[in-house]
Amino acid sequence: MQFRGTVFRYGRDIDTDVIIPARYLNTSDPAELAKHCLEDLDKTFVSRVKPGDIIVADENFGCGSSREHAPVAIKAAGVSCVIAKSFARIFYRNSINMGLPILECPEAADAISDGDVVSVDADTGTITDETTGAVFHAQPFPPFIQEIINEGGLVARTKRVLAEKRGE
Repeated sequence: MQFRGTVFRYGRDIDTDVIIPARYLNTSDPAELAKHCLEDLDKTFVSRVKPGDIIVADENFGCGSSREHAPVAIKAAGVSCVIAKSFARIFYRNSINMGLPILECPEAADAISDGDVVSVDADTGTITDETTGAVFHAQPFPPFIQEIINEGGLVARTKRVLAEKRGE
């Protein structure tokens, strides 16, 4: 998995209610959720984010409630991956389940600035800040998690496995 995009940089404790405010949880439509992603934190995010862009944050990204809507909104907004110093545990799992790659790398999170262009090789965990030339290394995903992400999430992977077992 290779990603390249412009960085949107945020701080610590970005909770799921900031990622997708509760007032929009009456829908599970990814396109609708994407329209409101991070709007209470960054009113310009949705108008500026381009497919492939990357979020970089400090500690405890995705804390708060366990809503699956948060990684769905981020992914549907066009973000290719999230790099942070650390993630809330339930957000981490929800992200994998929804097919949103997330990488923990405190050194990268400290060094990468808003607006930098970053490339990520999620298979090796290599993060390159193309703006500064700095290279960082996150723990790559094990093969079974790579498979879930590559297939677009746990549901898509499970459907494929079940279809294969039925001989479809």
